[in-house]
Amino acid sequence: MSLRRAAIVSPIRTPVGKFLGSLSPVSAGELAAVIMRALIGRSGVDPDRIDDIVFAQAYGNGEAPCVARWSALAAGLPISIPGYQLDRRCGSGLQAVIDAAMMVQTGAADVVVAGGVESMSNVEYYSTDLRKGARAGSVTMHDRLIRGRIMSQPAARCGVISGMIETAENLARDYDITRAQCDAYAAASHQRATAAWANGVFADEIVPVPVPQKPGDPLMFSHDEGYRPDATAESLATLRPLEGGVVTAGNASQQNDAAAACLVVAEDKLAELRLEPIAWFHSWAAAGCEPSRMGIGPVPAVERLFARSGLGWSDIDLIELNEAFASQVLAVLKGWGWSATDERHALLNVNGSGISLGHPIGATGGRILANLTRELKRRGGRFGLETMCIGGGQGIAAIFEAA
Repeated sequence: MSLRRAAIVSPIRTPVGKFLGSLSPVSAGELAAVIMRALIGRSGVDPDRIDDIVFAQAYGNGEAPCVARWSALAAGLPISIPGYQLDRRCGSGLQAVIDAAMMVQTGAADVVVAGGVESMSNVEYYSTDLRKGARAGSVTMHDRLIRGRIMSQPAARCGVISGMIETAENLARDYDITRAQCDAYAAASHQRATAAWANGVFADEIVPVPVPQKPGDPLMFSHDEGYRPDATAESLATLRPLEGGVVTAGNASQQNDAAAACLVVAEDKLAELRLEPIAWFHSWAAAGCEPSRMGIGPVPAVERLFARSGLGWSDIDLIELNEAFASQVLAVLKGWGWSATDERHALLNVNGSGISLGHPIGATGGRILANLTRELKRRGGRFGLETMCIGGGQGIAAIFEAA
């Protein structure tokens, strides 16, 4: 059986909200329903032709279990459409698109909704002490956001890792990355995002979100709120390191709320469904790495991807490397063998990334895809690379080809 080509249709995203910011009144399930409804409206697809929904969420909970199905029902989609939720941590949103593409390629489905959502503002506290009852004494409440980073790997094998900041500091030492280099990179990210908004780059991909108000009508949230137009290397240099090293709140990714989605459609169904692809799914790979150096994951992932796809750096016209930390990005670039003057820097994160635009974990892969595919078309490029590191020690990478 030959594989069918999988088309990417109408990749869209909500604006990214700051932690406890404008989108905090909207739950993850409701946020995902907003993007699903918008995807149906913008693409024009007949909802009855959707075969499945694959949605990512790294911080799922019992308020909307299996967010793919819950949100589809909340969005008013046909009861007949099934759905499932996945979690590959920071790589979850990209993995959702990959899963959907493989379903289409193998004939398991013709049309799949793929995307992801995260409402980090609404991640709950929880306890493991109460299921069997507490006869006496104190009860511990865990913050799932913090606990999830500490518990990303088993301590019995990997030792105790205090969180993702520690892994970024490890890479800074491993690759001789300075605080000044981190601040300079972070400032450039904010400047790129600022320029992109000023030039209308995100206009086609953004879906405004109605945010409930008490009292009054909902307010429409339509603009990323995490980037800093006034950020400079000098202003970022005034911030205190979070753990005594190079990482600060200014050169690390943010905690955020957002949703993103696209259609993944079989090539032989596009004309019948009157759908116009923006890109084709080309290839992908994932790889593991030491959890204490999780940020280096894109290096083995891209190496494996190039080996499998037959493509190389000379074929890539645009690169999106999610910015978990500035030190992590700079370590990956060194791991890829880029020099400080490498011409490929001009192709990297051209409109900002996690440091400036934010990192709503489950939605990040879809947020990147929405901009990567449009930027490829604007530039007349052919191949775009999307890659990111993953807590617990992984990397993931995928190549998309402009349609």
